[in-house]
Amino acid sequence: MDRWVRSCYKKKSGYAFAKKAEDIAREYGIDRIARLASNENPEALSPAALKAAEEALRTVNRYPDERVNVLMNALRAHYAHEHFVTGVGMDGVIETVIRTLVDPGEKVAISTPTFSFYALAAMGQGAEVVTVPREADYSVDTKKLIKAAKDAKITVLCSPNNPTGNATGIDDVREILEGIEGVLFLDNAYVEFSETDYLPLMKKHENLILGRTFSKVYSLAGLRIGYAFTPRWLPPWYSRAGTPFTVNSVSMAAAAAALGDTAHAERYIAQVKRWRKRFADEVKYPALPSDANFVMIDVSPHKSDEMVEELARKGVVVRSCRSFTGLEDHYIRVNVGEDWENELFIAGINAV
Repeated sequence: MDRWVRSCYKKKSGYAFAKKAEDIAREYGIDRIARLASNENPEALSPAALKAAEEALRTVNRYPDERVNVLMNALRAHYAHEHFVTGVGMDGVIETVIRTLVDPGEKVAISTPTFSFYALAAMGQGAEVVTVPREADYSVDTKKLIKAAKDAKITVLCSPNNPTGNATGIDDVREILEGIEGVLFLDNAYVEFSETDYLPLMKKHENLILGRTFSKVYSLAGLRIGYAFTPRWLPPWYSRAGTPFTVNSVSMAAAAAALGDTAHAERYIAQVKRWRKRFADEVKYPALPSDANFVMIDVSPHKSDEMVEELARKGVVVRSCRSFTGLEDHYIRVNVGEDWENELFIAGINAV
């Protein structure tokens, strides 16, 4: 009965999912759907990752390595960084970091509009959530963020940001790190598609955690594996707070192998950069500059959900941005898919 449900979940809805391609296909009788709503890599996982996953399947009668050594060693070799944590997607890393560091009633500051799960995870830990709106162009006013987050245990910043696509400069991130008293969780889920490298900041700042994921550039969204670069002090405490055996044997094997297949990643990065430009040049509605594998498009005078429905009728699934706190209700988000999907999207939206 709902009287036993925590009040915080009664006051706020959960994560808003995009409309399912299968539902659209059934509703409109369309056989081939362009899936451009979830920021996925349309290319199948690399052959090396597939082989490693198949081999790991033979061992799933046993619990996975709780130390995730296969993946940890691959990460250390690939990035020349020593300290990492892992989780079930970026979501799992975020949730465990908050669980590790935040006591009920402590503050978590979030730069918005952005990915909604940060607030949901903080709320689930009993934190006080403080949202700090971005500027009109969706850039971060560092002084305003520092002032609001001065006494926060964790400050969350997504760069490149979801759903706006823009990246925050390294100097701005450094200013934030030096201005706050707590930890900065910098979500870098889309950083491979940008020209910005935040990793050098780890050498001087003990209050920085860089979150990453294998869901995007490495085509492993279905295996749900995230990781983070951390300072030396965090992993022992993270392990103490974390759920046992969160990363399964198949996921860790596939992810470790995927790191070595740079050609696979580079193909999609090149595809993203080419199509971001075409979206900006050829879509008749304004596309915001993006450093991610998606673009956010202003479809006014249409509303977000209206445009999503219009495109669904044409066999294209995109994401309505109506649910993003602090974002006006006339934006959609579209990720770079296969060539035919992107072409269908351009033709479809230009016909509205």
